[in-house]
Amino acid sequence: MKEKEREEIEKWIEGDESGAEMLSRVSSVRPFVFPPPLHRVPLRVGNVLELVGPSPSAKTQILINAAITSVLPKPYGGLDHLVLFLDLDCRFDITRFSQLLIHRITQHGTDSYDQSLYHLCMARFLYVRCYDSFEFLHTLRTLHCRLEKEKEVQGVGVHVLMIDSIGAFHWMDRASMFLSQRETSKNMEERCSKNMTRNHQNFQYREYMPSVWQSFVTHRILVHSSDEHPGTTNHQNSSAYLLEWLLPKLSFPDRIVVKDAGVFVQS
Repeated sequence: MKEKEREEIEKWIEGDESGAEMLSRVSSVRPFVFPPPLHRVPLRVGNVLELVGPSPSAKTQILINAAITSVLPKPYGGLDHLVLFLDLDCRFDITRFSQLLIHRITQHGTDSYDQSLYHLCMARFLYVRCYDSFEFLHTLRTLHCRLEKEKEVQGVGVHVLMIDSIGAFHWMDRASMFLSQRETSKNMEERCSKNMTRNHQNFQYREYMPSVWQSFVTHRILVHSSDEHPGTTNHQNSSAYLLEWLLPKLSFPDRIVVKDAGVFVQS
């Protein structure tokens, strides 16, 4: 490791930025607004937006939609920045991302898409897959250096960090903890099942994430299936969901439809 890189890592670990300096830096950055369905509340640097809801409920599709907006240039309705996507579920469909990106590019008046623009946007989408908590923690510890290098290469910085999903290793880690305490496999499964049921009943919106994470979140959205059956919508190959802002609390939900061409808000 080069001396300069070592110094940068040590500086990041020590955290030489005071709280006042951090607030001053964050407040100087203008808030940005994602397009629908994440358009109701502006976000600033440092905000943490959590999407919660049963599976499947189009949470990953909403992330893909926001990621494409981030990497696209401003003339194409984008934010002109990099996105770092940490895939903890290890189920991300890069083909789906590519298809939606091409669709967004071709929406601007041409039947064919600009390949150079496509490759630029794909390069701006930084994808990392983690298979356990140790890989995830290692990625976070080395994140600063990687982001600085990407900024030097591409000339723009990372605008959004996406994690799908933050609780992916929760039960795996709990199972390891139980085994280390010499708990039998049968008892472990019964205990996990009871915890999942209790958390679903008492913490429907918080799921099973601990309080330290809940205090870290600044914005929260609940996504769940619409009462209307997907097959009764006016769109082919579509599914309907309701999107509700819990933090901050908004009194009206948005009804969204996931189609082959992406995620759309229904009026």
